[in-house]
Amino acid sequence: QVQLVESGGGLVQPGGSLRLSCAASGIIFSFNAMGWYRQAPGKQRELVARISVSGRTNYADSVKGRFTMSRDNAKNTAYLQMNNLKPEDTAVYYCNADYFSSFWGQGTQVTVSS
Repeated sequence: QVQLVESGGGLVQPGGSLRLSCAASGIIFSFNAMGWYRQAPGKQRELVARISVSGRTNYADSVKGRFTMSRDNAKNTAYLQMNNLKPEDTAVYYCNADYFSSFWGQGTQVTVSS
């Protein structure tokens, strides 16, 4: 059974930081590209960051220079370090694992507000 469990969300003030984690089980983690997506109320789910099997990353323009995605294959975990958070970053953040199939976590809420 595949499980992706996100953690690390919460309420933070503008300019603050959070680190999201995605712990994976039931998959060969090192074979999977991993991604972070987000969905704000009334909006479509969008790609935030993605990391390939080889560790290459790509980011949405809106988060470049502020967010950093990484992976630890030994721990079967992907991370998203989010710095200089803005109110427009408020959303539910979802972890995705992609190989032959695509799997999703349940999401973690990030709220940026003063």
